[in-house]
Amino acid sequence: MVPAKPRVLYWFRTDLRLHDSPALKAALDLKPECLYPIWCWDPHYVYRARVGPNRWQYLLDCQSDLSASITKLNPKSKLFVLREAPQTVLAKLFKAWKISHLVFEKDTDAYARQRDEDVIKQAEEAGVEVIVKMGRTLYDPDELVKANGGKPTMSITQVQHAAEKLDEVAKPVPTPESLPDPGNVSLDFEHTPPSPKPDFNDIQRNDKESSYTHLAGPEGDFGVPTLSELGLKPATTQHRGGETLALRALDEIISNKTYTATFAKPATAPTAFDPQSTTLLSPHHHFGSLSVRLFYWRVMDVLKEYKGKQSTIPTNLIGQLLFRDMYFGAQAALGYSLAQTHGNSHCRFIPWHLPSKVDPSNGLVTGDHHIDSPEAETWFDRWKWGKTGFPWIDALMRQLRQEGWIHHLGRHAVACFLTRGGCYIDWERGAEVFEEWLIDHEVSCNSGNWQWLSCTAFYSQFYRCYSPIAFPKKTDAKGDFVRHFCPELKDYPEKFIYEPWKAPIADQKKAGCLIKGDGQETEDGGMKVYPKPMFDFNARRSICLDAMKSAYHTNLYGDNPKVKDGTWRELFPDSAEGPTEGKSAKDAINGEETGKKTRPKRGEEASGDMGVDQDEGEAAEVGGETKGGDQEEKSPGKRKRKGQGTLDAHFGGKRTKR
Repeated sequence: MVPAKPRVLYWFRTDLRLHDSPALKAALDLKPECLYPIWCWDPHYVYRARVGPNRWQYLLDCQSDLSASITKLNPKSKLFVLREAPQTVLAKLFKAWKISHLVFEKDTDAYARQRDEDVIKQAEEAGVEVIVKMGRTLYDPDELVKANGGKPTMSITQVQHAAEKLDEVAKPVPTPESLPDPGNVSLDFEHTPPSPKPDFNDIQRNDKESSYTHLAGPEGDFGVPTLSELGLKPATTQHRGGETLALRALDEIISNKTYTATFAKPATAPTAFDPQSTTLLSPHHHFGSLSVRLFYWRVMDVLKEYKGKQSTIPTNLIGQLLFRDMYFGAQAALGYSLAQTHGNSHCRFIPWHLPSKVDPSNGLVTGDHHIDSPEAETWFDRWKWGKTGFPWIDALMRQLRQEGWIHHLGRHAVACFLTRGGCYIDWERGAEVFEEWLIDHEVSCNSGNWQWLSCTAFYSQFYRCYSPIAFPKKTDAKGDFVRHFCPELKDYPEKFIYEPWKAPIADQKKAGCLIKGDGQETEDGGMKVYPKPMFDFNARRSICLDAMKSAYHTNLYGDNPKVKDGTWRELFPDSAEGPTEGKSAKDAINGEETGKKTRPKRGEEASGDMGVDQDEGEAAEVGGETKGGDQEEKSPGKRKRKGQGTLDAHFGGKRTKR
């Protein structure tokens, strides 16, 4: 029997805030007898998604701040964290707490959809009414896809055209001034701890993971877990989360009217680090500690009043939010396949090194990869840990690991280097590293951006590559960024800071750092050591360019039967770059096991001027492909449409360049 007055379970997920929360407003509009603000400690994220200590710390910051804000409105209430999977604990809470309504914010991520469908079914069986409201993006991704003809949104132009058929972006709803009491919080039911295997985050732990030992936490107070309970290594980022900090940062940004109105992402400096050149609001949007709708309307208010010349879509702040919606729309349509090549109808197939292993029972990647080339595996490892011998690339990867964030053009540079501009390694390997280390990681945005930068979807100008020497000099000729994140090079002369291997041995000794080896050693005879370049960039760029031309000519997509059964190899010569030998996947696996395919030997010393290659620069902000690398068709007589750049960590914070 339904209670006379609603008893509401409010399930926080991607909306760790009180301001502008349509779902929370819907819960309060029920005028409930009691309101339980809960968070389910989902083992999918604890064990199955790659999450490093920095992003965990950011989440815990957001949860702690939200819980404190709830308690300020009602001293009897807080964020009640339940240490169990939502798929098992919610049905028990419905009964134990006599719940009449379950309310939460809509989440269109592939895993979240599946989880929510299971929970909604359980609620219906228990007679609990479910209310779901959208608040994570400007537009409901499902409605955006529907307005786009049922197709994934692959360009900002498509987003804009689809949005014209929808209502305008909703205005923010008021922040509640009070919250109802929670009811009885007794837990008179059996706790169901999850299985910890497989644990993709085991590498992040230096102690046993124990966050599921007690349903209400070790103190029985439903407290926010700690990094120690998760067994995690300490966080190293200085960036902190929480609604309080998010709103403060937003106020600071909006108070600078000129910055807000003239922000143009390609003009910001990827080498700025203290402070960064962009808003750094993206992790707040990821965790929902800052409403994207509030940000949108605060910016729009400035643009409406600003009298000077303004930046425009796609490079302005509004454009960055539209890119975010574009990727969410793509994932809403494609589901799990957006995050992989296999089965992805809009991702161009490229025979990269280190391809993902796929579970034949469901067509999904397993989280492991084939090692078709030991050399490529070594390159990947050196790229990940910032030991490539290219200071700009290494400094970026070290910043990413330390801070959990790098500028969007920095993300472009390291992604291009790993895929089509150097290593020819599968973009999925890079996406996994970003998933592990980014504090602003979104499945949709991360997957979409890696496809963009690898020229497998959204963008097709694969012949444009970032030079690891010429590009950073545009905004940081002195190399301050490199000196900060690669401190072993801090005393190198300016002319050698991006090419230290060119420094005479006398200059190397004077700077206190020798250029030698492959990154395994850090000192030699009391002197610091920085590795030699792991390959000749110009030579590798040429190899990648030829390979990309061949793959584009073959014109396969991830859903092609030949891609799925491995017979795509029939279309490539055995000598082609990548795991192309044989005629089937079985042949390639045999080759992998025997190591029968060898690559041409490269000279130990890098040769040539590696700074002459054409870099993407602002060209990376020009795209607009509807499928893979195919340009969207233009109407007769119309000029080619300028497309739209990537999102990455879409905005970033303070306004100086270094």
